[in-house]
Amino acid sequence: MKKILVLPLMLFFSVCAFSQIQFGPKAGVNFSTLNGWNEANTTASTLVGFHIGGFVAFKLGNFAIQPELLYSTQGAKISEGGNNVDLKLNYFNVPIMLKYRTKGGFYLETGPQFGFKVGEKIEGSAEDVAKNADFSWAAGLGYHSRGGFGVGARYNVGLSKLGADNTFDDPNYKNGVFQLSVFYSIFGNGKNKK
Repeated sequence: MKKILVLPLMLFFSVCAFSQIQFGPKAGVNFSTLNGWNEANTTASTLVGFHIGGFVAFKLGNFAIQPELLYSTQGAKISEGGNNVDLKLNYFNVPIMLKYRTKGGFYLETGPQFGFKVGEKIEGSAEDVAKNADFSWAAGLGYHSRGGFGVGARYNVGLSKLGADNTFDDPNYKNGVFQLSVFYSIFGNGKNKK
């Protein structure tokens, strides 16, 4: 058991030792919905929310591994017979992105995201309609300047069934979130030439 734990720790510290480290704050706007929503006589449409948190990037040449911790407000507008209700889901999300960055500062990224629900609100319902954990896959692109300022766009497609059992007729809906972000790396910007 100890050997199983030692190997990932050695790998982590090796990456830290030979990489250039950047970290900083990140925030932006979310456009979220519930993909696969199939409740009778209702539709799910886009709900506007936000995300805020921070990131750490371990750079190895043009590549980087970037874990993040983001507080994110998600969900959807649920419409029934002309009445709209906001289904709000709040998460702590942990994306772990693999990034490829060009010499000009543009980048592509992809990776898994683990979400932990910390709040839920839907008008007229006291029951939870979403599970406490969520798994998504994210992909995006953006620009990170040598001075540290950056902008990015990312889409998170839910892979795990979100609906709590016995809440709705069809609980197989999943998160879908498009994010626009601004961020700033407050450390390690002098090494941004690659």
